[in-house]
Amino acid sequence: MESFLQVFILLPVLGFLLLLLIPEKREKIISRTCFVIVGLHFVLSMSFLAYWLLTSRAELNLKDIVLLSSGNYEFLIDFYFDKITAVYLFVGAILTFLVTIYSRAYLHRETGYKRFFATILFFYTGYNITIFAGNFETLFIGWEILGITSFLLIAFYRNKYLPVKNAVKVFSVYRIGDVGLLLAMWMSHHLWHENITFIKLGDYALVHEHLQTHSFIGVFISLMILASAAAKSAQLPFSSWLPRAMEGPTPSSAIFYGSLAVHLGVFLLLRTYPFWEQQTSVRVLIVALGLITTVVSTGIARVQSSIKAQIAYASIAQIGLMFIEVAVGLESLALFHFAGNAFLRTYQLLVSPSVVSYLIREQFYTFYPSQRSLEDFLPKKLANTFYMLGIKEWNLDSFLYRYLWNPLKWVGNLLDFITLNTLLTVFVPFYLVGLFCLYNRNLVPEPILNCLPIAFSFTAVVMVLKSFTKRNRARMAWLLTIFNHFFVVLAISFNERFNYSSQGLLYLSGVFVAGIVGFVCLSRLKAAEKSLNLQQFHGYSHKYPRLAFLFLLACLGVSGFPITPTFIGEDLMFSHIHENQAVLALFTALSFIIDGLAIIRIYARIFLGPYEKSMYEMAYRSY
Repeated sequence: MESFLQVFILLPVLGFLLLLLIPEKREKIISRTCFVIVGLHFVLSMSFLAYWLLTSRAELNLKDIVLLSSGNYEFLIDFYFDKITAVYLFVGAILTFLVTIYSRAYLHRETGYKRFFATILFFYTGYNITIFAGNFETLFIGWEILGITSFLLIAFYRNKYLPVKNAVKVFSVYRIGDVGLLLAMWMSHHLWHENITFIKLGDYALVHEHLQTHSFIGVFISLMILASAAAKSAQLPFSSWLPRAMEGPTPSSAIFYGSLAVHLGVFLLLRTYPFWEQQTSVRVLIVALGLITTVVSTGIARVQSSIKAQIAYASIAQIGLMFIEVAVGLESLALFHFAGNAFLRTYQLLVSPSVVSYLIREQFYTFYPSQRSLEDFLPKKLANTFYMLGIKEWNLDSFLYRYLWNPLKWVGNLLDFITLNTLLTVFVPFYLVGLFCLYNRNLVPEPILNCLPIAFSFTAVVMVLKSFTKRNRARMAWLLTIFNHFFVVLAISFNERFNYSSQGLLYLSGVFVAGIVGFVCLSRLKAAEKSLNLQQFHGYSHKYPRLAFLFLLACLGVSGFPITPTFIGEDLMFSHIHENQAVLALFTALSFIIDGLAIIRIYARIFLGPYEKSMYEMAYRSY
């Protein structure tokens, strides 16, 4: 029975590969292929769930593939099935099938018809990998797929400014969640000294034994898990990204941000609950976060003029309640709440275009006097204050810009001394000196040797910061993101048990190949267009669709997407950072966060957005 779990992963992959072979103009074949694949997945899911419920209801665990084994480190693919997975599979199978049927007619003759269905199947692959994951590494594969498909679905109307801008904004928040999960995996390796599976995590005696002597590590892992869950489920202070994600087509908003992906933060908390259930401080923090998010989001939802924004903030409020339910141990209630909220929000989003048209018509013929509400019982000044805060969405966007992105841009703008000449005459020799010190450690004084990892990791952060703010030369920004990875690997290579010649080169092989492909794409584009900068969105995918697709693959390879060894290498890098090397871990995490943002920014600025300047004014705000 365990071996059947692979079918739920492979079926959407098969559908995605089949769609790639079908010409774009064959709408009927595209929609029927997707309908058959998702429909077959739905039938198999319902049959499997019925059989599982009528028989043992036992937890299933399948250790599938070991991708890398080195010493006490093992990167393996593990699948796990229990009642949490069963509920998420049930809801996901029904809603994906319904949205697929809805989209066949809704997107008829839409530019990108094939691209939409291919992305939906790719998303469904990531969703299934996530809910069937038996360990953090497998879950991270699905987590990354969900992140990139989110970006692609929001930017579906890639010839418009706002969808692309908001797609980059959402991806930036997702990147924070990705690195939170990476840091949780890093410290988990030091706590368990193995690749812990979720079925082992459910062993109370084992968890209690380890946390008794490593309580600080346990709190750190729990906080990183909470940060990832909050970012994925749009809890405070990350709530503002969800309504911006509604710039994509209504079906993708329904399946992604109304029902499935937005609830995966709750799934992460449910899956890791046996680990942090004995940490009272963490449970209190989750309750507080969920409660504050619910109150704030409810107030914002009540004053929004956009129906999609209302639904988004209403969903955020309900997810905040789910966080509270998980924290107090009401697992079954949280699962039931998830299913109900997912079905309701999907329905609301799918009918929202019709509701808007009905309301526009009704307001001319029917007048309803305003009814008393909760705000009427508050003092007028207080009610007006909450109203203005709700209209401005509590300045959540400004908060992130002021305290996160703007400081990064300010620091990056101070690094104008980094040019191509500086890169070749300073940083490359510095890297070569590092390699010499690595292979001749006996010649380097011990104090200097201990400082080198920090120096090289700091250099990596400097490079990627400059890449993030580079506006004049796209190829230079791309090269800085590549060199960032080389310096990260060199920094960690000074730790014992890390073999630069095998493990380091495994990681860098994916970066090097993808980096060369991306540089060639940018060079060809510069030769054709004569100028290539990052000052604005150019929309070159309109004119060079194949080059845009190839460069996207290169971006995924460099940023550690699961198509190159770089993905395994990211986890491998963190596994070799010692638990007392907090500064090294911080610089490495910052490098991965900003590197992903810089790469997706290069892709978006060059290939997405309006290709030709319109004669009409362009919208630069969502609403």
